[in-house]
Amino acid sequence: MEPRDNCSLFNACGNFGSCNIEETRMCKCLNGFEPKELNNWNSGLYSEGCTRNSPICDKGDHFILLKIMGVEAPGGYRTDIESADKCKEECLDGCECLAYSFEGTEMSHTKAYSYETTTTCWIWSEELNNIQESKDGGSEARALYVRVGSSDIVAHPNPEGSSYKKNQFGPIFLMIIATLMIIATLVVIACCYIYYLIRRKLAEGQAVNMERNRENTAFRLYDSERRVKDLMDSGQFTEEDKKGIDVPFFDLKSILAATDYFSETKKLGQGGFGPVYKGTFPGGQEIAIKRLSSGSGQGLEEFKNEVVLIAKLQHRNLVRLLGYCIEGDEKMLLYEYMPNKSLDSFLFDRTLCVILNWKIRFDIILGIARGLLYLHQDSRLRIIHRDLKTSNVLLDEEMNPKISDFGLARIFGGKQTEATTTRVVGTYGYMSPEYALDGFFSVKSDAFSFGVVVLEVISGKKNTGFHQSEHALSLLGYAWKLWKEGKALDLMDQTIRETCNADEFLRCVNVGLLCVQEDPSDRPTMSNVVFMLGSETTTLPTPKQPAYVVRRSLSSATSSATKPESLNELTSTIEEGR
Repeated sequence: MEPRDNCSLFNACGNFGSCNIEETRMCKCLNGFEPKELNNWNSGLYSEGCTRNSPICDKGDHFILLKIMGVEAPGGYRTDIESADKCKEECLDGCECLAYSFEGTEMSHTKAYSYETTTTCWIWSEELNNIQESKDGGSEARALYVRVGSSDIVAHPNPEGSSYKKNQFGPIFLMIIATLMIIATLVVIACCYIYYLIRRKLAEGQAVNMERNRENTAFRLYDSERRVKDLMDSGQFTEEDKKGIDVPFFDLKSILAATDYFSETKKLGQGGFGPVYKGTFPGGQEIAIKRLSSGSGQGLEEFKNEVVLIAKLQHRNLVRLLGYCIEGDEKMLLYEYMPNKSLDSFLFDRTLCVILNWKIRFDIILGIARGLLYLHQDSRLRIIHRDLKTSNVLLDEEMNPKISDFGLARIFGGKQTEATTTRVVGTYGYMSPEYALDGFFSVKSDAFSFGVVVLEVISGKKNTGFHQSEHALSLLGYAWKLWKEGKALDLMDQTIRETCNADEFLRCVNVGLLCVQEDPSDRPTMSNVVFMLGSETTTLPTPKQPAYVVRRSLSSATSSATKPESLNELTSTIEEGR
């Protein structure tokens, strides 16, 4: 006899697979099972069956309820079990029980009107097969409880869904989730686009504002330069000029209190324009106070320079002006306090110079170079210092160098790079020959002074007052002689021989000699100096003979403000107003 339908075929869906002819795909794995061969399930027929997701043999196992029309007969049954709960317990007692079914029927006896209940507990100990599941659970359906592990109580996904309590809302739920994700993605994209538009609008507005600010800044800078020049060219400086100054005003009373009325114990030193005192203000702040000599025309000129000019400069290698005071004949400048005083106080003291090892000296040279570069190129106003020397380099508590004394400084406006003056003031020995003889100064004049300072720092000897008796040489001439003879290392200060880096030392000698060349056009700019000092691989140019190589023998007491007759005979050390 032919089977009436596909589900009537023997074990059509395999072990633990249920068959329902009314479904699109008639074969399904029971809940807690999955197909052994996925491809066979795609055909909907003759599956290799299903296998458990997890093992069973525990009192915590669960059972899934199937409404079935048919199943392969069990291997055993019991009639002495009175309830479904007892039947369930009987199945859980052994690992071999895979499923159970409980049936109870009543039988009557007509004569005695008595009733008898018959119960059967069916136990399956072999894999279930030939399962035909009822779609609607009609009266002919039979309850079958299939044993599964505790972790399989939640419906396990498989290609065909689950035959146990089929989730009718799964596809709808997935569609809702997908829709929400799409909406969320679109919202995020829209927000990002709006944010982009806002940022672009703001950026356009900022660009317009920046352009306006640049125009305003250029105007303010021009106005500032003009005001500074007008103020410095004027013959006086009054209280009316306070509004053009960028640092705070201090009253005389507070300065007197800070210096104990200019007590001698507070005096740090004496400059050409007046004494310098240490002041201590409330809170413990220490400040150096330069008190300009009353009635000094040069003092007034320096005051105008510094209070208007240095107030606009901000660099770690420049001394900061913190304030000023004008009251009657008193004119004072307040600076940050430098506990280690000036470079020359260490360099030329045979006791203190041992503190300056090679690393400290090299860092000082680099710091001075960076400070000059800022003045020449990076500050808002191009400034020529005109009086760079070791006594005008101050040292902070960490021995960092800071250029000070801007009393002789001059501003170059716009594209100006050089100027002349009929009033030559400065310090012989550090002044470039073109400035000393012709009043001509430029950024290359400061480069010359820097070269002298470099040679002094590495040798520990002063250019002014140095005399090499055998050849009547200045320090510059002596350094040049050693360089030509290939003995540049002999220029080294004896106190740094153990700590010195020979390559860095020779580089400093080379750079120093390049800076003191007689022709200003041969000297490097400070940007080139900083590059050469910091580069270990760059080949440096060969220097030419420096100015002031040979000096004639003069009395140490001889000094004059008169210009010397020739470059090679400039000997005097003149410190006008220093």
